[in-house]
Amino acid sequence: MSRVSPAVRSLLRQPYSSQWRKTPVLRSSQAWVKPVSQPVRCLATPAAMPSASKENIGVYCNPAHDLWVKESGPSVNEVKSGEALQEGEVTIAIKSTGICGSDIHFWRHGRIGPMVVEHDHILGHESAGEIIAVHPSVKNLSVGDRVAVEPSSICNKCEPCLTGRYNGCLEMRFMSTPPVDGLLRRYVNHSAIWCHKIGDMSYEDGAMLEPLSVSLAGMHRAQIALGDPVLICGAGPIGLMTLLCCAAAGAEPIVITDIDQNRLDVAKEICPRVKTYKVEPGVSMEEAGAAMSKLAGGSLTTALECSGVESSIAAAIYSVKFGGKVFVIGVGKPDMQIPFMRLSTQEIDLQFQYRYANTWPRAIRLVQSGVLDMKRLVTHRFDLEDAVSAFETSAASAKTGAIKVLIQSP
Repeated sequence: MSRVSPAVRSLLRQPYSSQWRKTPVLRSSQAWVKPVSQPVRCLATPAAMPSASKENIGVYCNPAHDLWVKESGPSVNEVKSGEALQEGEVTIAIKSTGICGSDIHFWRHGRIGPMVVEHDHILGHESAGEIIAVHPSVKNLSVGDRVAVEPSSICNKCEPCLTGRYNGCLEMRFMSTPPVDGLLRRYVNHSAIWCHKIGDMSYEDGAMLEPLSVSLAGMHRAQIALGDPVLICGAGPIGLMTLLCCAAAGAEPIVITDIDQNRLDVAKEICPRVKTYKVEPGVSMEEAGAAMSKLAGGSLTTALECSGVESSIAAAIYSVKFGGKVFVIGVGKPDMQIPFMRLSTQEIDLQFQYRYANTWPRAIRLVQSGVLDMKRLVTHRFDLEDAVSAFETSAASAKTGAIKVLIQSP
């Protein structure tokens, strides 16, 4: 059973502003409707009344692969009154959001594996912003706090949750993964426990903590240590972030690959000692793997695969020596062929990663202390109203030179 607030009911009777209208029907599956277990009206504390003036808008895609910006929830009235806040929640004015490869996939392909876009769907999960309202039950955050948003919601009951590996929660609701709407909005309500204070860190850096968390999770599980020879496959945002982490961890030598020379040049810029390998068409997986190994002096023990491309995973398997490890961070197609006998006869471990857990505090420390500087990875910035252009720029990275595209809402 769903309850619709009077403010939302009033809005439902009115047509959308022509500036944002895509379809004339507002669907109940969207964020306007908030399921509650009982009719409780939750207000922000008097000292926490927000200054929300602009209408809330979001970035949507659908099964037809349309992409557009239109009105979203919570409404301005709900934000001002706090009536849509549930126990333990805060309202965040989102200031900066990065476009992830998964956002492009959901828009252009409508799915990633079993996660399918079936309705109008709000994208985005790499965000930071300012707290503008708090539910009275929240004690650890106040209006004005600058936070990075960890886009998770877990059950706290299943084995992965209880053992600290909550990225495997059996009831995970991950923002921007269908059917859960994402963070590419002006205002969002979210559980306070997943809002991490960032102090005077920029909102851009705060948004970049999410992809940094992906790399940190991979580094931790792959057990990269001082002096380890490492191959990084793919010099996209995650690959370059992983390069920063490996360099900070003292890995040596480091080899990074890509099909795009511009991205390899950026890799060399942020880590001058990295060795680069441009993947050329027509080169076999065995040849590519051998060339990568040669660049590292034949000593590669670990490959961190950040592209999710089948041929890249195979080349990584051919690059590491006996007893080595290929750790796949990237996300690819549902079914792949791999060189099984190479893995078997060389006792190569093949491991995988799904998102992250317990990474935000570490990520914040690394950025605040200056150990990691991610600013060079941001190549383009767009206002929220121009989000369609932002997505087009990110999707055409080979032509635009885009690495990380950020969408901002001042």
